[in-house]
Amino acid sequence: MRGRRLRTGLALGAAALVLTACAGGQGSGPQSGDTRFVAGDGKMNVFPSAERKPAPAVDGPTLEDGTLSLAAFKGKVVVMNFWASWCAPCRAEAPTLKDVAERTKGQGVEFVGIAFKDDKIQAKAFERSYKITYPSIYDQPGKVALAFQGIMPPAAVPTTLIIDRQGRVAARALGAVKYNDLLNAVNGISGEK
Repeated sequence: MRGRRLRTGLALGAAALVLTACAGGQGSGPQSGDTRFVAGDGKMNVFPSAERKPAPAVDGPTLEDGTLSLAAFKGKVVVMNFWASWCAPCRAEAPTLKDVAERTKGQGVEFVGIAFKDDKIQAKAFERSYKITYPSIYDQPGKVALAFQGIMPPAAVPTTLIIDRQGRVAARALGAVKYNDLLNAVNGISGEK
């Protein structure tokens, strides 16, 4: 019995240490290259054109057993959402993403989900449940998130990035994105010349 309590105590201590290490500092926002996870408020930050960095090459298997590459959307605005079925804020924002994707498709805007650190069966069930019509890359190992390290890391789940027509990261929201913030940012970036 004592051995079991010791193992349980050690496991709980290790879990607390991991959560503390991932939380990041309350007073500091993520910097370029910072891969700590922080709580996000969902506020969409649009970056001035001169400060935007090129998005990395992104490709991978989709949840539907195909493949997808960001390069296929060259010249289009791409909204990339890092999500997971186990994430409550991801469930809260799913209707917003679905609706804005449908409203802006005619403007040359593409939405791509990144199913991050998730079980494939659960991720597919999430998409069916929320009637998500845009594709998602299945990124269980976190390869896509790591590709953004040093550029504009997704430092929370969910994170939404908007890639402009020149292939640069134009905006980021950490946490569940708000409807009007997302729609206004997408409309503004898609209207840029």
